[in-house]
Amino acid sequence: MKIYFIGICGTATGNVAILMKKLGHEVLGSDRGMYEPMKSALANAGVAAREGWEPDRIGDFSPDLVVVGNAVSRMNPELEYVLARPEFAYTSLPALVGERLIGRRPSLVVSGTHGKTTTTAIAAFLLKGAGANPGWLIGGIPADLPEGGSNLGDPSSPFVIEGDEYDSAFFDKRSKFIHYRPRVLVVNNLEFDHADIFRDLFDVKRTFTHVRRIVSPLGAIVENGDDENIASLEPTPWVRRLKVGFGGGCDVRISGFVQSGESSSFRLSGFGVEKCVEWPLAGEFNARNAAMAIVGASLAGGFANPLAVPADCLANFRGVRRRQEVLLASAQVVAVEDFGHHPTAIALTVESLRKKYPQFKIWACFEPRSNTAKRNVMQDRFARALASADRAFIGSADVSKVAPELRVDTSAMADLDPSKIRAFESNPALLESLESAVRAETAAGGKVLCAFFSNGSFDGIHRRFAEDFKRI
Repeated sequence: MKIYFIGICGTATGNVAILMKKLGHEVLGSDRGMYEPMKSALANAGVAAREGWEPDRIGDFSPDLVVVGNAVSRMNPELEYVLARPEFAYTSLPALVGERLIGRRPSLVVSGTHGKTTTTAIAAFLLKGAGANPGWLIGGIPADLPEGGSNLGDPSSPFVIEGDEYDSAFFDKRSKFIHYRPRVLVVNNLEFDHADIFRDLFDVKRTFTHVRRIVSPLGAIVENGDDENIASLEPTPWVRRLKVGFGGGCDVRISGFVQSGESSSFRLSGFGVEKCVEWPLAGEFNARNAAMAIVGASLAGGFANPLAVPADCLANFRGVRRRQEVLLASAQVVAVEDFGHHPTAIALTVESLRKKYPQFKIWACFEPRSNTAKRNVMQDRFARALASADRAFIGSADVSKVAPELRVDTSAMADLDPSKIRAFESNPALLESLESAVRAETAAGGKVLCAFFSNGSFDGIHRRFAEDFKRI
């Protein structure tokens, strides 16, 4: 089959294009710009990718199927070319994944507002450690899976996939995870997010209700037993449900969490089994991610006991890039990059970093990059989360595509706690102020950890900061 991808350089789209190439399909794609690391990943896999939109390219290629990326909308020249010609079949990326990659394989779908990427990577890592050859599709770069963010695996083994609640395409507003045919569904947590497509928390609950309705009766739902929003969802008597959490009413209970420097440990108990996990990741939220992954991987892997999958390998699990990724570690300055783009995630990460680096002041740098962060709907919550750090620096927000009455006001965010928070009109201005403040702090003998929170590029200031302070 000849497959053409419009918008091929996205993390998910590029990884799927690579997998389709490995399946023997002829693949070609395009994007507005070709950026690393996906540019090299596509080239190394032998996937042809072209920069810029050229409708005639599609005609010359004559694809059997056109895959429309999530970021592609009407007025895109290549999309308009396809829509004007009924001989071209087109589909969304999630639909392609469900039909061509998952198909009849038992799927482990990891959903939730936070922790999807890390939990998906842990589950794939656990299944590999147990001797399986799973397929996976992860929205990040795992440090411990040499195959990268995507893998075909054995057709008889589970397929582990990050199940996003965001919409599938401009013509299919259903959440992506609806297409993934879950045998086992993990629901890490549930909060309001994606303010550009969901009206409110009830709207988010509705889409999670829908995906729970299609879980196979041969599978299970593994859910956060401490989350009130998940608890409020409708019952699912047609499928097994297992609660995982710190609370006493959970089927699998997390206890004894201890963080010691840069590592942590905890216990899991349930179904007649007790496990002790010691690993390099910090924070109770990561302990929960691991617990959810252990139960999900056990069930998807065909183990009779939900805690059966061996977890000793987690001692060597280093995580996923851009999730508390250390860019610089010196005696006085530490720089960390994190994908956190929701108030809850930012607050939890700040708390975790305090425990991990008790001798350091925690300074948070935040780029309002996500569609939710660019809006004022959670403006005060973002400010409070940032104020949990010792100081906070807010970068610029591109709100040009947001209605004026809905735009985030970063100055108002800073005004909520002016002793801690400063807002800047540009990211370079933020970097200049931050570096000056760090030099003053370290000259006085202080130690500073700068955490850069963004789901975008932050104009590269986090990497420039790390480079500038390597000598300290």
